[in-house]
Amino acid sequence: MTSTKSFAISKRMVFDAWKRVKANRGAAGIDAQSLTEFEENLAGNLYALWNRMASGSYFPPPVKEVPIPKRNGGIRILGVPTVADRVAQTVIKCYLEPILDPLFDEDSYGYRPGRSAIDAVRVTRERCWKMDWVLEFDVKSAFDSLDHGLIMKALRKHTDCKWALLYIERWLKAPSMSEAGELKSRDRGTPQGGVVSPLLMNLFMHYAFDRWIRREVPHCRFARYADDAVVHCQTERMAHRVRQQLAERLVACGLELHPDKTRIVYCKDDYHRADYPVTQFTFLGFTFRPSSFYRPLSTNTMHF
Repeated sequence: MTSTKSFAISKRMVFDAWKRVKANRGAAGIDAQSLTEFEENLAGNLYALWNRMASGSYFPPPVKEVPIPKRNGGIRILGVPTVADRVAQTVIKCYLEPILDPLFDEDSYGYRPGRSAIDAVRVTRERCWKMDWVLEFDVKSAFDSLDHGLIMKALRKHTDCKWALLYIERWLKAPSMSEAGELKSRDRGTPQGGVVSPLLMNLFMHYAFDRWIRREVPHCRFARYADDAVVHCQTERMAHRVRQQLAERLVACGLELHPDKTRIVYCKDDYHRADYPVTQFTFLGFTFRPSSFYRPLSTNTMHF
């Protein structure tokens, strides 16, 4: 790096980011350039990217919209960055993750080093033995709905790194391009498919949900994986109260509970409540159900 550059972004940081991008593979963005094609002129491409990032002149291109079918018949839109942009985002992620991840709650499991969906499933199963009621919820279109102002406010609370803040803000504002070539501006959300998006989601939900529930209902336990979570409650009354309070909290943060994926479940193997209509739930692909109603459904079935 030379002293003429505005930001302390080294060539080593960019090269290390490239190695991570290559290992993770992935599709081409709007420029149709594959990883193989990018690597054909690796030194030149990485130098150009470093030069622009270190001088403050890097502006991310639009992300490519890729529709992915959902199990329920709907469509999820992924925003696929170009290879060069994935490298740039990885530089920022590698800088911010060691700062932000230690702040996150022990019951936040999504997209974090050393944590997995299996960990979230394990603690959820254990807690179903101890607490009779579960509030299962999902945030509607969470990645598309994140408030940019609140994200930047949270980031500034934990870093004053000018280049990290500058490029995060530019990525948040970068448009997307549809399959038909239509450019779409963005004033909310972060592309699901971006390298830094999961980290930003965890930061947002850390303040919107994790810290809030620890403060407001500390006797309830939870497990969250990005925008998908369960809250364990001792009573049905408490579960309904938490649901109402959570709905209000998310609205205040610009989010909304998913009406079809939010419900209260009775998870105790107890014949006195056998009339309760909802006695199983699915979290992270695993179905949780009382052992008294055991009937093998799949290898992804857990029993209370």
